[in-house]
Amino acid sequence: MIPEELRELYRNHTGQDPEEIVRLTPAGSNRRYFRLKGVTDLIGVEGESVDENEAFLYLDGHFQAKGLPVPKVVARSEDGRFYLQDDLGDVLLFDAIGQGRSTGVFSEREKDLLRQTIRLLPDFQFAGADGLDFSECYPQAQFNSRSVLWDLNYFKYCFLKATGLDFQEDRLEDDFQQMKEVLLQDNTSTFMYRDFQSRNVMIKDGAPWFIDFQGGRKGPVYYDVASFLWQAKARYPEELRQELIREYLSAAQKYTAISEPDFQHRLRHFVLFRLLQVLGAYGFRGYFEKKAHFLESVPYAIDSLRQLLREPYPEYPYLCEVLRRLTELDQFAEKKSPLVVTVTSFSYKKGIPEDTSGNGGGFVFDCRAVHNPGKYERYKSLTGLDEPVIRFLEDDGEITVFLEHVYALVDASVKRYMERGFTSLSVSFGCTGGQHRSVYSAQHVAEHLHRKFGVQVRLVHREQHISVSL
Repeated sequence: MIPEELRELYRNHTGQDPEEIVRLTPAGSNRRYFRLKGVTDLIGVEGESVDENEAFLYLDGHFQAKGLPVPKVVARSEDGRFYLQDDLGDVLLFDAIGQGRSTGVFSEREKDLLRQTIRLLPDFQFAGADGLDFSECYPQAQFNSRSVLWDLNYFKYCFLKATGLDFQEDRLEDDFQQMKEVLLQDNTSTFMYRDFQSRNVMIKDGAPWFIDFQGGRKGPVYYDVASFLWQAKARYPEELRQELIREYLSAAQKYTAISEPDFQHRLRHFVLFRLLQVLGAYGFRGYFEKKAHFLESVPYAIDSLRQLLREPYPEYPYLCEVLRRLTELDQFAEKKSPLVVTVTSFSYKKGIPEDTSGNGGGFVFDCRAVHNPGKYERYKSLTGLDEPVIRFLEDDGEITVFLEHVYALVDASVKRYMERGFTSLSVSFGCTGGQHRSVYSAQHVAEHLHRKFGVQVRLVHREQHISVSL
């Protein structure tokens, strides 16, 4: 049901009724969002918590005055339950980097969006804190002892206990107290976004805009960097994380001098804390509220936790013991299916092979620049599997140089796919007839991959109607 209050707000603001109102897909919160189309498109918001709405409206106005990229609120209801804001479109940063998230290989365009976003973060943390009345924040004015223990117990009661794992609660609480002391070492006056992650960044006209900052408060800068770079489903490779940390530190230098070693040391404590906090949220939203989206994110967060624990936290010995046992539970065990590489030869005249895995990725190599045996009568009835054709191609030498480059590219991807637990990669070779050069190339690459990596290879010479497994 469309709230009549939003229609009225739109009418009062524009002088006309909206031509269409579309309810948008809900996120993790209890707020409801609508797109009101007409003389101008606006986003209508219905929030059940007036106090939370007030916090957003105050912060939005403050950030607007600072020239920060946030949606402008153009109208609000007297009771504080409804408001209208600029329509920033439909592209979340999370979706804009979707290819990188799914493959583990981020394009330069995706990296550029991430760089732009992380470089804007210090503007919110430092410039955004200037003149900000933190008493307007909700539900707390600052990151303090209460908020740390609140989140740690959120993890304990909503996630850890729900798994059935046995643990000694008093020993765990001792480490919680120690973590609280570590996290609160910094006396900071910066703004902590709190839920800074790629689902809370919109991309409009190629630039990032920030949303959903109503939970922000005074707090340390490390928390937001941890939230962004260790977001469970973002799946950033470690080298990309480190690059983005350097981008952040470079951008923050205009506000304060930051030592990278000191920053990295402090950051990893906040990474652990943030992972526990999000697992608590996933447990509550998934196990108790039965929201599938959050349950789907649990394995990614557990995997991040598993990787993080490779380097010890001597400050929290019992907590780390419990967390290691948690990652080893059957329901969170790493379930890696073996990588299958499909190598195909084909004729361009009959089209590029269909990707039956549904991944839509992989390599397609064009062999047509290589000297073609098919131009010579004595080879026309043969294929790239026959000795005379093999000898012709290898004596000529062009195919050897071509495959050296292919090996370098494909080997790197196979290695990366195996490390990340991916299950499917396609490598295709095309030539004019799918008979000589492409068959030779596909055969040699398939044998090379099977020999070097021991992976299962499905070899298909499409135009020769040959399909074998190695």
